[in-house]
Amino acid sequence: MRLLVVMLMAISTAAVQAESPNLAFQQGDNGAYTFNTGVLKGTLRADGRSIGLLSVEHIPTGTHLEGNAYGLFSHYRVFTENKRYGHGAWEWPSTAKLLPDGAVEVQWPAADDRPFEMGAVYRWVTPDTLDLTTSVTAKADLKNFESFLASYFAESFPASTVYVKGAPGKEPFFQTSGPDAGVWQAFPRDAGAVPVIQDGRWKIEPNPVDWVIRDELAAPLGIRRNKDNGLCAILMAKPEDCFCVMTPNAGEGHRSLYLCLIGRDVKAGETAAAHTRLVVRTLATDEDAVPIYNSYVDKKPR
Repeated sequence: MRLLVVMLMAISTAAVQAESPNLAFQQGDNGAYTFNTGVLKGTLRADGRSIGLLSVEHIPTGTHLEGNAYGLFSHYRVFTENKRYGHGAWEWPSTAKLLPDGAVEVQWPAADDRPFEMGAVYRWVTPDTLDLTTSVTAKADLKNFESFLASYFAESFPASTVYVKGAPGKEPFFQTSGPDAGVWQAFPRDAGAVPVIQDGRWKIEPNPVDWVIRDELAAPLGIRRNKDNGLCAILMAKPEDCFCVMTPNAGEGHRSLYLCLIGRDVKAGETAAAHTRLVVRTLATDEDAVPIYNSYVDKKPR
């Protein structure tokens, strides 16, 4: 009887531990990975596809975040100079594995029409903070390689703001994405990023996009805010890893926010990487995201 009680207690303890919030992804069904950090819960790689974070819920407020079948922090378009590789990485074969620390590593192999390998590591660092490292290993010289990282939000997140430089002598500020500035808006890192954006990569059919060039970034930092409760999805990147933040205007149906990653030549045999972060937190003002960003860039990437 005592042995039976001990066994039942062990089983009960294991069940509680399995359901307890933690910072490790868990192996789910059909190639998916689930997470429940105590603040956020959802799924990565639904049905084994690399389509970002889905069914994402902010547990304290019950707020659902993503609003598209392709989720948050999903690898979408991939470009080199005046060239797009298929429709997007969403459709490429990929594999994934759970790392010992609870992170998930994704790999896209090279192919006849893709002379590069891509990789990604998703890792929870706090209950409301996810780090993503995206990498490319070139099998041939790649001119101005770009991984276009996409996030799509629910209807309660209708508009983006982006952190841009102020006028001479003025402080940086969060620029709104009002309809009067155009439908598709691009906030480049500097003047040198504009030729990359306009080299023809976005003119390729189907679904070409005419990006309106807006203010230069003070930092690659953008926010989607819930209009009802102030919950914010704060997207950021290391400044050297992101050459543009893009978004449609306020109210446009995609409700998206994009980080344009790498944006430089990658020589055959070289590996380049970009480091990004998603923080989901209630902010009184957009400016409260700046110290969060500063804390991120002051730390070395993993």
